[in-house]
Amino acid sequence: MNCNLDDIINSSKKILLLSHMNPDGDTLGSMCAMYSMIYNRFKKKADMNIVSNLPYNYKFLPNINLAQRYFDKSLVYDLVISLDVASIERVLDSKIFFDKAKVSVNIDHHKTNPAYGDYQIIEPEASSCGEVLYNYFKANNWKIDTDSAVCLYTAIMTDTGNFRFENTTSNVFKAAADLVEAGANPNIIYKKCYETKTKNLVMFQNYCVNKAEFCEENKIVYTTVYKKDLEKFSAGDDYTDGIAETLRAIESTEVAFVAKEVDTKLTKISMRSKHIDVAQICSKFSGGGHTYAAGCTVNSAVNEAVKKVLKEIKL
Repeated sequence: MNCNLDDIINSSKKILLLSHMNPDGDTLGSMCAMYSMIYNRFKKKADMNIVSNLPYNYKFLPNINLAQRYFDKSLVYDLVISLDVASIERVLDSKIFFDKAKVSVNIDHHKTNPAYGDYQIIEPEASSCGEVLYNYFKANNWKIDTDSAVCLYTAIMTDTGNFRFENTTSNVFKAAADLVEAGANPNIIYKKCYETKTKNLVMFQNYCVNKAEFCEENKIVYTTVYKKDLEKFSAGDDYTDGIAETLRAIESTEVAFVAKEVDTKLTKISMRSKHIDVAQICSKFSGGGHTYAAGCTVNSAVNEAVKKVLKEIKL
């Protein structure tokens, strides 16, 4: 359905912005960019909801300090906007706000998004939700302020792997250049996102990489992460971010994944590939994502989950 955000936001008083579980730079950057645009264009404040712990390296984002994790579940919003949320289940208990909202808007770029909500702005060909927002703002003459530029640049940069992934297009560079002109500083943003790591995080990731398992003539590589591993390094949920990418970088690797224990009967899978559609693989477990970067949860203990995932990978 055609979505006119000017009309929708103008007619809304109470607004909530939702980011997905295990938040990354795209969902957080998009959320904060939308917050800033609503404030500057409409002179309204929105609530922002993060449903998992905030990764340390994204605490620099403008206005992220205003985001909250817990809200009164009895609240009813005039407008709820999900940002970079491929499936509404990825906002966990906050789904109730989306369901009860007078108007709900789904802004995303994942090809697996089922177009939930009253209105949708979905561009599967876009690199990131940040790029979707940038395209919308430019097409509708929304002036991008400096804070929004920083947030959008962060969203696009992180979801393109610092402009290295297959989703890096000419439009991505045009958007990035425009955002730099609007005030985003590439050097500072890069350092905040990629060069702000704690000692524990580096040691934990090295530990996980060192115990990686290889199969199918080294074309498939995976590592397992148990709760005891997280406890050993005082690791947060976000500490596993980037491990699959590191394993994928191995020359022989076609598919890499991390199998992380949620509990004794549930395992979270984060999968990356060079040429294989891993979103299709993850869809077998009701997951999804991008062609070469996807995830899912498997209703099994880690070792059994690994066996199930390996069975679905067709080289």
